[in-house]
Amino acid sequence: MKKELDARGKACPMPVVETKKILAGMNSGDTVEVTVDNYVAVQNLSKMASQKNIPVSSIKVDESEYIVTLTVPESEPFISDIAEAVECIPDGIKGNTVVVLSSDKMGEGDEKLGHTLMKGFIYALTEQDILPQSILLYNNGAKLSVQGSDSLPDLKLLESQGVEILTCGTCLNFYGITEKLGVGSVTNMYVIAEKQMKASKIVRP
Repeated sequence: MKKELDARGKACPMPVVETKKILAGMNSGDTVEVTVDNYVAVQNLSKMASQKNIPVSSIKVDESEYIVTLTVPESEPFISDIAEAVECIPDGIKGNTVVVLSSDKMGEGDEKLGHTLMKGFIYALTEQDILPQSILLYNNGAKLSVQGSDSLPDLKLLESQGVEILTCGTCLNFYGITEKLGVGSVTNMYVIAEKQMKASKIVRP
């Protein structure tokens, strides 16, 4: 028997909690397909399955849809406690490191080189084993998160892995690119200041 669960739009831990409730009433060999809209939910469901020795697989349908399939194992009862705490932070994100991008260029000197270096830096972030908690973009850095930016695909990848992407709304308005924001969400200077004050580490390339 196969059951389907549409958990799109539901914040952690609801996709995991609702999936566990369905699994608790199923028999060996049964499957449940869970549709979610972010990679963080995929990670959380996979982690739960691993902890319970439940075979799991996932596919990416598009940028905002993933399908996670869990199969009830042929073993002793595996759902120990529906109400148990669920970890909502992806494994790759540790602590509270904040990356601040206040320019679309990296370093001083040649402008073209600066753009190339910044693009390389953001790509390098996607390859790190430990990801930042948040990326703050303001002033010229706001141009990195809009449509047409060479770094937009890398920022989208980071967001899909659970990294919070926040771009200054005042800066977007100043440059006339508010409607072109392509990743993350708009923020204000209060939140930008708060994120940096609470950060365990701030990285400024």
